[in-house]
Amino acid sequence: MGQMVAFPLAPPARSMTEPTAPSQDRLKALVVPREHGAWGILLVPLLVGGAVGLLRGGRVEPIALLLGAALSLFWLRAPMESLVGTGVMRAQPGQERRHVISAIAVAAALSFFFLAVLLPEWSGRTLLLLGGVTGIAFLGQAILKKMGRSTRMTSQIVGAIGLTVTAPAAYCVATGRLDAMAFGLWLATFLFSAIQVYFVQLRIHASKLSSFKERIGRGTGFLIGELVLMAILLLAVRGGWLTTLSLFAFAPAVLRATAWFFQKPKPLNVNKLGWGEVRQSLAFGVLLVLSVYWAR
Repeated sequence: MGQMVAFPLAPPARSMTEPTAPSQDRLKALVVPREHGAWGILLVPLLVGGAVGLLRGGRVEPIALLLGAALSLFWLRAPMESLVGTGVMRAQPGQERRHVISAIAVAAALSFFFLAVLLPEWSGRTLLLLGGVTGIAFLGQAILKKMGRSTRMTSQIVGAIGLTVTAPAAYCVATGRLDAMAFGLWLATFLFSAIQVYFVQLRIHASKLSSFKERIGRGTGFLIGELVLMAILLLAVRGGWLTTLSLFAFAPAVLRATAWFFQKPKPLNVNKLGWGEVRQSLAFGVLLVLSVYWAR
């Protein structure tokens, strides 16, 4: 009998219903925070609180630890939302779910490391209290998100309460105090973030309005919000939470937003708008820190 020759078997044909491997862009989107503006709302208050804390004789080491903890906890939020399905995207069983769980494990490990070093040494009870406020704010934000598009802006403003907690937290770990200055920084950074969120939403939804009358009609609530902002800031100055000079930190953003009502209509460039808000946030942070420095 002749020797039989074995030929390699061809791979089975892929079923039309078999799921394809997820793209790298999708895997990245599942674990990286999609709310790019939230990075600024998180980091600018932290840097402001840390800088003011240093001006008040604080230490830089706990600020660095808090920065690591804040970034890792903020990163943890995105894959958690993808896993439980409360975010924009939901991880599918298989590779996506394994990818998301791995990201959660890494972010959780980093968070645990930074907090384990930070809490026993620097204002641990205060940080836990502020962390509880953050948790409540994010829970409220998640509930508002579930209610639909009509509460989208409100959910972002509620989320800003939790993100701007980094201002008093950074000041507290640097100085060991949670005083009027800490609450003043929290109030200032939250109010700025809230008015910034409102303005971005106004620009997006009023991008096709061409006349001054149409813009005023659509932006009446925003203009009222600016007046409320000024009233709250004046009360904070009178109560000793903020210095009079700190009011000037809001001037560029308020003037920019007010000037928009009088500008000629032009196509909305969302990317340009986003970078413009980043510049406004940085200018606000620098001016707020300088106002504290000059008021010493």
